[in-house]
Amino acid sequence: MPGLKPIYRPKFTAAQIAEVKRIVKKRSAPVAVAERARLALLLHESPDLENPVVARQLGHHENWVRFWRKRWTNEGFSLTDKSGRGRKPAFSPTRARAG
Repeated sequence: MPGLKPIYRPKFTAAQIAEVKRIVKKRSAPVAVAERARLALLLHESPDLENPVVARQLGHHENWVRFWRKRWTNEGFSLTDKSGRGRKPAFSPTRARAG
């Protein structure tokens, strides 16, 4: 029994698809960026695929697929994380050397 069609269906320009194809072929691309590029390429080729199906094909959880679909639909295309992510340093390296 087929599931519901995905709510978020990002649209990709020809330039974005060209960039994604270049990144997928590149051997030195960061892993997270390359995985997102593969996701974008798969969604461009088959926009109606359900999140669990896409997640199984790429080896990720369906929430990861849903997150990137929603972000690309609402905020535009980007393969990198938003700035300000991650743990902030507890001390500055220059202060540690001085002490």
